[in-house]
Amino acid sequence: MKKLLLASCALIASLNAAQADENKLTISVYGFAQDAFKEILYKPFEEKCGCELVVETGNSVERLAKMEANKDHPVVDLAVMTSQDALAAHRKDLTDKIDTSKLENFDKLYDIAKDPNGDGYSLGYTFYTSSIAYRSDKIDLTSWKDLLSDKLAGHVALPNITTSQGPLTLYMLGKAMGDDDTSLKGPIEEVGKHKDDIVTFYVRSSQLVQLMQQEEIWAAPIGRFAWKGFSKMDLPIKWATPKEGQSGGMNVMVLTKGSEHRDLALQFMDFWLSTDIQTKLAEGLVDSPANKDVKVADDIADNLTYGADTVANLHLIPSDVMIDNRDAWLEQWNEKVGQ
Repeated sequence: MKKLLLASCALIASLNAAQADENKLTISVYGFAQDAFKEILYKPFEEKCGCELVVETGNSVERLAKMEANKDHPVVDLAVMTSQDALAAHRKDLTDKIDTSKLENFDKLYDIAKDPNGDGYSLGYTFYTSSIAYRSDKIDLTSWKDLLSDKLAGHVALPNITTSQGPLTLYMLGKAMGDDDTSLKGPIEEVGKHKDDIVTFYVRSSQLVQLMQQEEIWAAPIGRFAWKGFSKMDLPIKWATPKEGQSGGMNVMVLTKGSEHRDLALQFMDFWLSTDIQTKLAEGLVDSPANKDVKVADDIADNLTYGADTVANLHLIPSDVMIDNRDAWLEQWNEKVGQ
């Protein structure tokens, strides 16, 4: 009888553990603004689903590496990353196709966010523009090629090729030169010719605020996510709208292949993409909305990548181009620029 009782207790404990595990969703996200995400996204979802959300943080490259290391026994159900890392994850067979028929908010997304890589394995939840922050009292900046003009010589910073902004800046410089070749050979050679005019080839956008404050630079290409630091300075700094347009990037959500919590992950994905959640994240200046139904005040919109016109004029480098050309870009850069 005692053995039977012990066996029954063990069975009950096992069933309870299994049930608890069924109601647990593990996500892997970027580490910034987690307090805001907790209040706006995580807590409300837990209350809605009656489940537990386990949140891991890190950058996109680290996340991809962890997914690959745990391919046979996934420890994450849903992850967010750059669109190019999402394509790399698909190529490594680490993710599953997303059943968008289960997402009530799918049709609310801007078209470029519905299938960023054209493979059905990711969904965009936020994106950003890349342009140029510049001193409007020093220069009138209307084109990407102004970055290499005589009027900015000795007063401009450019991103290193190894940063997220590096290829985007070179791509738009190429467009301004009439060169759309994704080899980036032309713009890299042009930067090499002007390398002595560049104050620094930065690796972190946080470096630029101090350089601008000290008036060592008058202009630098940045992502919209870094604009807040410049907008707070007591200097006449503007966000450029070059005639060639703006580049940018997109962060996406993916489903880990082999996840045992697929339905719960899709529920969370749909919740994140809802108009209510995307609006609150935008109003908190946490993320720019991928949901086209989001409406925010002008003072909020000025600090985001926001609106149909802005989205329509984004010149994004395709993920496969980014992945397949990285090594060649770096080799050219080291040869022509040497930093």
